[in-house]
Amino acid sequence: MTRKQQPGAAPAAMIPAPDFARISGLAALGFAFLIVAGNVVLVPAGLPRTGAGIAEVDGFFHAHGDLVGLGSALTPPAWILATLFGAGALRVLWRSERDRGEAWALLGFAGLVLQNAVFAGVIAIRLALASTAADGIGADPSLWALHDALFTLNGTFLALALVGLSVGGLRAGLIRPWHGRWGLVAAVLLFGSAALAPLVMDRTGPLGLLGLVGWLMWVVWIVVYGVVLMRAHRPWARRAAVQ
Repeated sequence: MTRKQQPGAAPAAMIPAPDFARISGLAALGFAFLIVAGNVVLVPAGLPRTGAGIAEVDGFFHAHGDLVGLGSALTPPAWILATLFGAGALRVLWRSERDRGEAWALLGFAGLVLQNAVFAGVIAIRLALASTAADGIGADPSLWALHDALFTLNGTFLALALVGLSVGGLRAGLIRPWHGRWGLVAAVLLFGSAALAPLVMDRTGPLGLLGLVGWLMWVVWIVVYGVVLMRAHRPWARRAAVQ
């Protein structure tokens, strides 16, 4: 005897699943919100910039260990959302790229995964400094120098993500030309900062603005990309696949 279905209830098989491109677009917006929120928590409190002296670093982690923990709590979900965004962009672009014998989107996805890994090291060092500061131990200059090196060199992987997904999006007709150019300019700034890492780490100064401006452009780029993915429906994906 079969169970009678409730009136007005749709069978489970007929309930449409959310479109993955839309989910990944929302993930991009969530990622941008979390990384900006993390900086809103730490920067006004005086988070030392790259190249800051060890006395400034020591003072910050002794005074604001709790804030460091709060800011760090935002990063694990941010990494998940960044990976979800990259996977969605790769899915939308992959069929058309495969037909053209290209892999720009795969390059961009690899950049996102690598930046997650490198920034995990940055956050781990911040947590270690906050933990030792709570025990009354001064900041280790070598540990902070490693933090600065990872933080600056991470621009390489952000640049990979920007180049891969910008070129892939342009080639497939997914993003507008201005958006692609914006991403490429941001990539140049971030890669320039990474290439000049020894000079950026040596002291605070104007060279640090390369990475800062590139990072701000990266945030705008990923927000716009997220909106694009949210509007990318299956009919578009089929058209892109035959281009």
